[in-house]
Order: sequence, then structure tokens, then C-alpha cells
Amino acid sequence: MAEDWTRYWRSPDLPLEAMHAHFERHVYHRHSHDGYSFGVTESGAQAFRCRGAARTSAAGMVMAFNPDDPHDGRAADALGFTYRIVHIGPEIVADVLGDAAGGRGARPLFAEPVVHDPVLAGALRRLHTDLLGGAGRLRREESLTAAVLAMVRRGATRPPAAARPAGGRETVRIARRVRALLVESGTDEITAADLAAGAGCSRFAAYRAFHAVHGMAPSGYQRLLRLRAARRMLGSGTAIAEAAARAGFADQSHLTRWFTRCYGITPGTYRAAAAGADGAGR
Repeated sequence: MAEDWTRYWRSPDLPLEAMHAHFERHVYHRHSHDGYSFGVTESGAQAFRCRGAARTSAAGMVMAFNPDDPHDGRAADALGFTYRIVHIGPEIVADVLGDAAGGRGARPLFAEPVVHDPVLAGALRRLHTDLLGGAGRLRREESLTAAVLAMVRRGATRPPAAARPAGGRETVRIARRVRALLVESGTDEITAADLAAGAGCSRFAAYRAFHAVHGMAPSGYQRLLRLRAARRMLGSGTAIAEAAARAGFADQSHLTRWFTRCYGITPGTYRAAAAGADGAGR
């Protein structure tokens, strides 16, 4: 049986990251990213839940996650899966589209989290290979532009289909207010009573509305915000223990456990990739 392995790359000056990995045992906890995530499965199959339904990405298929698109992930069988994934900041996508259109670019949404399209898969493989393979900056930029344009032109055909949450506009209003309060609190502690008071409703209503709109509990989203804060600090060279404390985690082991569950790599591997090291891990 092959061991799980990962290789990670991070741009020193752009919100652009890439991972090549094989997982048999690792199970992704439900999480999301603050940018777009585009992946292509090379072998095996990955099973995950996204937008209220079970999904499977088999060899050759492309995955497209919008910003703040909650999903989990695991191997569909005992053989595991190998895949390449690129995380791209929304501002990069907007810049590429704006440059191509000669004006300001819109931020697209992808209707389906799994697409079977060999052209898209090829564009993502080329971009990924250039990022992890040490290609020159001009080559990387060309591949990035080609991949983003291919994804948008062939994959972003309409906004994601989503069932309207029970409660309609009031549910959406409460969820937006709760999210704003979580973002405003940063790494500080906040209680269910605080969220309810800020949203003008009961604690149960605040929880129900947020879960209906965002697909996770407020506490889960708070943890994601803390993980993202830790990623930013690690990317700038902050020591792991310091990043854990400043991001609101109990200690380094607490950060490491959740970082690995959600991102498939350890904080040390991520920090090494940000520093320009190989970023390989097992």
C-alpha cells in the first residue's frame, strides 16, 4: 500500500498556491477557501460533499470550488486518489478576465463542482506543472492566464444552483449579519449570545440561518477564519507556535491538527513552501 504524500508550492508575491498529492487514509474535514480552487484528479477517485450533494471526481475530471464553497473529501476506495489542485485568489481571476476584456473583470461563479472536460484538465495540468516544476515567471503567468480563461469560458456557464433556504430573505439577512460579526471578531472569542444579539434574533435562529446559507455551523466558520489567519502568518515566516497563539488556537498541536484536517498538509510543510523550500511532505 502506498503512503500518503504531498508536495506544496506557494507564490512569494501572489495569492497563488498549488499542491500535488496522493491520499489513501487522509480525510478532509469540511472546509472552504477564500479563493478559487481548481483541481484535476490524475488517478483513482475522490468522494466529497459540496452544495448539499455527494460528488465524485474520477481520473481526468476537474473540480471547481468557488470562494467560501464548503466541501470535505476522502478516497472513494482503498486504492486512494492522486490529484493536482491550484488555489487562486479572486483578485487574480478578476485581473485576468479584465485584461482579456480590456476592462474590469467580473468574479465568476462555477455552477458545478465536478466537470468532465479534457481541455480544462489539460490547461490545469500545464499550469500545475509549470508552478511546481520551476518554470520561469513569464511561462507561469502565461499558463495561469490560459487556465483561468479556459475555466471561465468552459466551466462558468451560470451561477451555482442552490436551493433557497427556508425562511427566505430573513434567513439570508441573519446569516449575513452573523458572518459579518464572525469576521469582525477576528481571532477574539465571541459567543452564541453575541451573535444572536448582533443579528437581532434567538441563538437557535442565528445558528439555523447560518447553517442553511453557509453549510456549516458558526463555530466551524470561525475556525476557518482562524486557519486562514494562521496561513497568512505562516506565509510571512511567522513561527508555528506564534501563529497558533495569534490566530486563536489553544497551542501549536491544536493548529497542526486542524490545519492538516482541512488542508491536507502540516503548518510546517506550508511554511517551508512559503519560504521557497521544496514543500514535500509525508
